[in-house]
Amino acid sequence: MLDFGANIPFVHELGFSLRHMQGGTSELHYEARPEHLNSFGVTHGGATMTLLDVALATAARSDTPDQGVVTVEMKASFMHPARGPLVAKGRLLHRTRSLAFAEGAIYDAEGRMCSHATGTFKYVPKAAREGASVPTD
Repeated sequence: MLDFGANIPFVHELGFSLRHMQGGTSELHYEARPEHLNSFGVTHGGATMTLLDVALATAARSDTPDQGVVTVEMKASFMHPARGPLVAKGRLLHRTRSLAFAEGAIYDAEGRMCSHATGTFKYVPKAAREGASVPTD
């Protein structure tokens, strides 16, 4: 398992594991615990959105690990119930000096796409990740 390059308590609590972060791509693995399920017994949409957010952000940071990113916007589509072990794959589509545009998807153990997302992320200096205020402009 790889290191995310930042201490992210919520990601640690959910139990995501980083398997790949290089060349504008990322891969994370996750299996929802019972407390992460919704009333239908599948992975809660909030956990799914978080997994997508982290997969996209990790892909955005993959070539600039000294930079952090913050989510500016994200849109997700849920296509299939997310059950069992999940794999999230992120891909950097385009970047500028200050912004990254990424997409990603979550797949179940049978390889079915459960959800897909696109997002925009703002690069922030490492100092902002280490406790300083995050720039807003």
